Formats: sequence, C-alpha cells, structure tokens
Amino acid sequence: MKHASLVVLALIPALFSGCKPAATTPAESGRLFGVSFQTMNNPFFVELNEGLKSVIAPRGDRLVTLDAQWNSLKQKNDVADLLQQRPAAVFINPVNWEGVKGTLIEARRKNVPVIIVDAPVSDPDLVLCQVASDNFEAGRLACEALARVNPNAKIVVLHLSVNRACIDRVEGFKAEMAKHPGMRILDIQEGKGSAEGARPVMRDLLGRFPELDAVFPINDPSALGAISAIEAAGRAGQVTVVTVDGSREGAAAVRAGKLHATVAQFPKEIGRIAAEKAYAHLEGKPVEKDIKVPVQLITRENVAAFLESR
Repeated sequence: MKHASLVVLALIPALFSGCKPAATTPAESGRLFGVSFQTMNNPFFVELNEGLKSVIAPRGDRLVTLDAQWNSLKQKNDVADLLQQRPAAVFINPVNWEGVKGTLIEARRKNVPVIIVDAPVSDPDLVLCQVASDNFEAGRLACEALARVNPNAKIVVLHLSVNRACIDRVEGFKAEMAKHPGMRILDIQEGKGSAEGARPVMRDLLGRFPELDAVFPINDPSALGAISAIEAAGRAGQVTVVTVDGSREGAAAVRAGKLHATVAQFPKEIGRIAAEKAYAHLEGKPVEKDIKVPVQLITRENVAAFLESR
C-alpha cells in the first residue's frame, strides 16, 4: 500500500502539469500569413516578399513564403496545404492568371481572404483585392523610350502570355506603337520570363530576322537573356533592348549601355500595400478592389540617381 501511495503522489504533479497552458514560441503566438510566388529566382519577388514582411513581422505575426518554381500545379498544391493551416490571409502571385481559379474558390470556401500581388487574375470577384504595377503604362513607356531612338524599329517581343501583368505590358507597348507608323513587330515568342528561357529564343529570332533591330522582353531577367544572345551573335550595339522591372541587375545593364531602358516597378511598395490591405480587411475596414502602383522609366540619364535611391 505504501508503494502504491508513492506512485499516486508521483503522478499528481504530472496530472496537474497537463492543465497548464502549453508554452509557445514567439513564432507560434502570432497570426499566420502565407504567400505563393510564381518564382523566387527573380530579385523582384524577393523584394516584394520583403515588403510583405516589413508590415507583418513588426505586428508579431509570421509569413510563410512558397516558391511555385513556374509550376501552376505546384502552386495549387502549395496553397492547398497552406489553407489547411487556416491562415489569416494569403497572398498569391499566380503562375497562370486563368489557372488559379480553383485555388481561389477553395480559399473562399474556407473563408480565407486572398490578395493577388503583381499579376492580376481572370476572376477578380474571387479575391479581396489585387495590388500590381501599372503594367499597361510600363509597356507604353518602354515603347516610347524605343521610339525616341528608333522610330522605325523592327521589333520582336519575348512574352509570358500566361501572366496578366505581361499581357498588359505588351498591350501598352502596342498602344504606344500605334502612334509610330514606322515601327513594326516581326514576331512574338514565349521567353518564359527568365534569362534561361529567353536566350535560346532570342538566338533563334536573330537568325530568322536579319533586319531585327529592337526587342521588348517583358522583364529584366528575359532582357538579360536576350542581351546575352545578342552579344553571342556579334550584334551588340545593333539591337535596342527595352524592358520592364527596374531591378538592380537591369539598372546596372542600363548604366553599362547594354540595356537602353527599363521601366521600374516598386515591388517593396506592392508588398507593403498588399499587407496593409490585408490588415485593414481583418480590422473590418473597406478595401479597394484594384490598386495600381506607379512605375518609372529608367534610362542612362537617371539610372545613377535611381540606384542611389534603392
């Protein structure tokens, strides 16, 4: 009996300890937010992620960052896993502007607000809001910069047609081009939005169109890939390249004279605004449906000041 009493006494502290609140780490005490990017192999999205964190972290909340690696199925599965954790809100940078609809429907079913960043979707009614650069204006400015130096340019476009932001850039470029009757688009090809994707496509276009003297890749990485192909073909200085992004790498290429112009986006600002809108919604405040962030043309005339300001 004495032995049994000792066993009971030994169990009492353990029983009562189970009634105490579990210890939580700071990372577990805040609300969970998640973001899925089409790729993290682009400085633009790294900066956009920093913009989100600049608002979320100081509030004691946490952000889970997911890389879809240009794979729409991976993005769908990543976000599905994230939704199981009941996040306060999710930010999505869609790989495919039309292919994300099922994910948006599932988020709505689970009452998780979704904010789209950088690349709008085809079903805006399914999201809380969309925060993106003024991509139409970015494309227009790129064409305007090209027209100043080559109003009779023979152009190829390196597109990423599954991305609404890129579609808007090309539409803006064409709208401005309509004002310059000497300009002509020779071909539009998929450059995949990366240096690796653009390089072989540009190499092929240079071979097919000897008269080609200008190219509009839809972002800085694909522009750098195009420049690499142009240099390898011995055409450096003969093909004018204009693009959109304003990354440090792109601005450095402008300063070096390899890239004529890049229209700068401000990804940290996109991220900051998106996070603030998420919190506004969680606090019961109204949120604008479509938010466009201004862009800025960067050429050799202002690239030094632009880099100093970054």
